Amino acid sequence: MHVRALLSVALLVAGASAAEAVIVNRIVTYEHDGVVLEGYLAWDDALPGPRPGVLVVHQWLGLADNERRRADMLAGLGYAALAADVYGRGVRPGDTTEAAAQAGKYYGDRPLFRARLAAGLAELKRQPVVDPARTAAVGYCFGGGGVLELARAGADLAGVVSFHGSLDTPLPAAAGGVRAKVLVCHGAVDPYVEPEAVRGFIAEMEAAGVDYQLVMYAGAVHAFTQKEAGDDPSRGAAYDADADRRSWLAMRDFLTEIFAQD
Repeated sequence: MHVRALLSVALLVAGASAAEAVIVNRIVTYEHDGVVLEGYLAWDDALPGPRPGVLVVHQWLGLADNERRRADMLAGLGYAALAADVYGRGVRPGDTTEAAAQAGKYYGDRPLFRARLAAGLAELKRQPVVDPARTAAVGYCFGGGGVLELARAGADLAGVVSFHGSLDTPLPAAAGGVRAKVLVCHGAVDPYVEPEAVRGFIAEMEAAGVDYQLVMYAGAVHAFTQKEAGDDPSRGAAYDADADRRSWLAMRDFLTEIFAQD
């Protein structure tokens, strides 16, 4: 491993100190199939040279403050993070009805979903602050299912992390077809992901020979990383501070591991 790579790994493990970190961000505009997309790129400008890049995929309400905040947090860990835009510039559902319609468009057309996410990944790899040979993707809810679709499609990624995402798919992974390592952070009592879907996901990963981890958080329902989901688990979606903290730490360790192996 080169000296620069060793230095990058050390920075990712230790993190830049608050005094040294200079988190900057900018809007990134790109296109897919004639649709203009507007993402959000964040990185620590105090770190020299290209560093691993992480694609962040939004929940069903579209790219919002939560994903921008997560991108900034990833930048603070030493990564360059691009919060991707699946829906298109200016397409931000105002309520759950609109969100269901938008998300349904991509759930109902998995090749389109995969292609739209691949466009975001390609844009991430084009950024000068990113080492294109070292990339990963993380996603929330809708985006959690999305990064699993990227992995199933054989995207050139070191790893993907799904937070309370959907687990089933009409296009299961082919044996030997998944290049990325997989981490799924799942609410143990998420009513929107049936136990059958969890068992089906495990069977799919095993049959395809995927290096995967499935971590389930006791008492956590859907959207456990999102404060906007409120604090009433009886509604099926609610924030859970413990699950949020633990899943973030699991992701951090996972990213450190996969990039240390490059």
